[in-house]
Amino acid sequence: MTALADSNIQVLAHQTNKQGKTLCGDSYFFLSTEEYFICVLADGLGSGEYANESSEAVADVIRNNHTADVEELMELANKVLVKKRGAAVCVFKVDYAIKSIKYSCVGNIRFFLYTSSGKLTYPLPVTGYLSGRPQVYNTQTFAYEAHSKFLVHSDGYNIQGVKDLLKGFSPLRNIAETIAEKYNNSDDDSTFILGSLL
Repeated sequence: MTALADSNIQVLAHQTNKQGKTLCGDSYFFLSTEEYFICVLADGLGSGEYANESSEAVADVIRNNHTADVEELMELANKVLVKKRGAAVCVFKVDYAIKSIKYSCVGNIRFFLYTSSGKLTYPLPVTGYLSGRPQVYNTQTFAYEAHSKFLVHSDGYNIQGVKDLLKGFSPLRNIAETIAEKYNNSDDDSTFILGSLL
């Protein structure tokens, strides 16, 4: 499990390959600065080498341009997929100063925000995938409170009862281990990223 922790955020990520594949078709990148947290999860179409090529290209372009706004990052992700297989892509950016999350997603990647006051937000992504063709994005902004949690995962996971998982005071690692063990799926590439906003 990949971990990140600072005074603003705690994050855990877990990834598994489709059975029989040496490369994962999902890729992700996240980073916390003093001002913001940036995260991308990309699920390359299919599995194996070409799915990995597409998702890694998206993760790399976000890594190299993470100061940009979410809409611009989605456009960069789309452009980098020209003549590649394509990918479902979710990008979100947390602004620590104003306690907001700006989110955009195209394709079958799930995002959940559970605030400490008990509200679960589950924005619907734009259907389809990025492939370099002209694309409409639906960027949304959500407020959060201290100790809110988020979960983003590729379609390799079919996680039931997200609200029950995220509510309460269970340590982040316990929640992550529950997801990894209970919803393990070897039939597809699977990635989840779980975070707590402090």
